Amino acid sequence: MDDRIRNAQRGDREAFAAFAAEHYSAVYRFCARRIGVTDAEDATQESFITAQRAIRGYTGASRIETWLFGIANNVCRQLARRRKLEMNTMRAWTPDPAPDGESTLVNREVLRNALAKLSDDHREVVMLHEVEGLAYGEIADVLGVPVGTVKSRLHHAFLQMRRHLGEGATA
Repeated sequence: MDDRIRNAQRGDREAFAAFAAEHYSAVYRFCARRIGVTDAEDATQESFITAQRAIRGYTGASRIETWLFGIANNVCRQLARRRKLEMNTMRAWTPDPAPDGESTLVNREVLRNALAKLSDDHREVVMLHEVEGLAYGEIADVLGVPVGTVKSRLHHAFLQMRRHLGEGATA
């Protein structure tokens, strides 16, 4: 654990501000992928308020980013429930463009549709694994579920996506 986190745990506001500035954009992108860019700012702010209150409880058992994503994930869920938003994780995410522009647009739309057909639980693990690049254990920490559940959800999500992508290719 670095000195800035230790100092933030001791109540040093400047250390927490520096910590928040370092991780703000990653948490913002994480929130935007879950609830859209319109509400991402509120969710990010709420996440850091929660993190500031909870920083003393951070033990270093997981990466600090994993801990922050866990907080942000819970904040996004609460905000979505409060505002009755659909947790559409694909609103703000667009894959890197491919050389063939027209087929890229089609592929993006087919991919968005396939992801939209997944349950929230399945879509969530796909986004955490494929977009955020988290390992199974980190996803388990963020979601508060066993690693086996993460693996199972990811496996079933990919099976469903293959089926949906196959349907999109023939449609």
